[in-house]
Amino acid sequence: MHPTIKRMQEVVAKGDETLIRELLAEDVRFSPPTYYSTWTGREPVTALLAHVGQVFSDFRYRRIMGSGTDWALEFQCKVGALDAVGADLITLNDEGLFKNSRSSCAPTKLSAHCARRCWHA
Repeated sequence: MHPTIKRMQEVVAKGDETLIRELLAEDVRFSPPTYYSTWTGREPVTALLAHVGQVFSDFRYRRIMGSGTDWALEFQCKVGALDAVGADLITLNDEGLFKNSRSSCAPTKLSAHCARRCWHA
């Protein structure tokens, strides 16, 4: 397993901005399931991922698939009283930092709940 992916498992649920920032390329792009456009740049993506780490509880990765620079990580968590599953699709750059990331969540009603908690917290 790539060291960045292994490290991600340790830091994502903590919501620690410093630890998250270390994993991201300067020009990282992130497409969350709760927002209509892509977030670009280390600082905005760091802030978003740190906040999401505070909204999710009981977060854990269930399956990790991939090799080289392309990875898919299936997760489960709770958002409030809702149980959720989702996936993070990640592409690393040549230095092993996050270059592109896209997340999805189910059930569908969870996206609206996450959006309320993330954008109005």
